[in-house]
Amino acid sequence: MAQREGDGPHRGSRRRGQGELEVQVLGALREADGPVTASWVQERLGGDLAYTTVVTILTRLLAKDVVARERRGRSFAWTPTADVARLAALKMRRLLDGERDREAVLASFVTALPPNDEQVLRTLLAAADTADGGTED
Repeated sequence: MAQREGDGPHRGSRRRGQGELEVQVLGALREADGPVTASWVQERLGGDLAYTTVVTILTRLLAKDVVARERRGRSFAWTPTADVARLAALKMRRLLDGERDREAVLASFVTALPPNDEQVLRTLLAAADTADGGTED
């Protein structure tokens, strides 16, 4: 008999991807009133994650420069330095940097955007061009 999703020793829990965990951990930090410990984050996320997993995710976020930490006794207190949108932008940039034909990737991305998103992107690009001292064509 095939095992169904949700069966087995971890019934009721599901495996979350690294990106999803990063978003959840960053979200928890942003809800905090100030610097918090990894244990606080673990509790906030429901406690089904191992403490070491939370520390690993926090360390990855530190390397991405979206959190900061300060020594508190024998552990660290963590604070967000960016929001989830910045984390998503970093992921998009990393994916783009890994491609050979950036122009093709960008063209494919833009042509797949819904009209409203395309207009938002055009507005943002125009604002960035103006801020850099460029002129619109």
